[in-house]
Amino acid sequence: QVQLVESGGGLVQPGGSLRLSCAASRSIVSIYAMCWYRQAPGKQRELVATIAGGGGTNYADSVKGRFTISRDNAKNTVFLQMNSLKPEDPAVYYCNARVSVFATPDWGQGTQVTVSS
Repeated sequence: QVQLVESGGGLVQPGGSLRLSCAASRSIVSIYAMCWYRQAPGKQRELVATIAGGGGTNYADSVKGRFTISRDNAKNTVFLQMNSLKPEDPAVYYCNARVSVFATPDWGQGTQVTVSS
């Protein structure tokens, strides 16, 4: 089990950038996978990006080329760099971690991202 705290959300203009952070309560070196999800009002929660323990990444088609997931093991933190933000990107963004393939995922409380001109 790991506790996760997201930060970095806020209000940005279309085309702007934000970097979200997810601080974990323990080492993330051996975590099976860490992910960013998002959920907009009235919409289903969707997987945005995943980073595996070995560093491999995957992205939703809607954000590929614009968002980058990364991790800093020394800081027990995973990041989501969001560039070229679009009107469809606003949502509460959640960090998710699976400490092993057999574990149930842990979730952060979310951070709000708003895109408006």
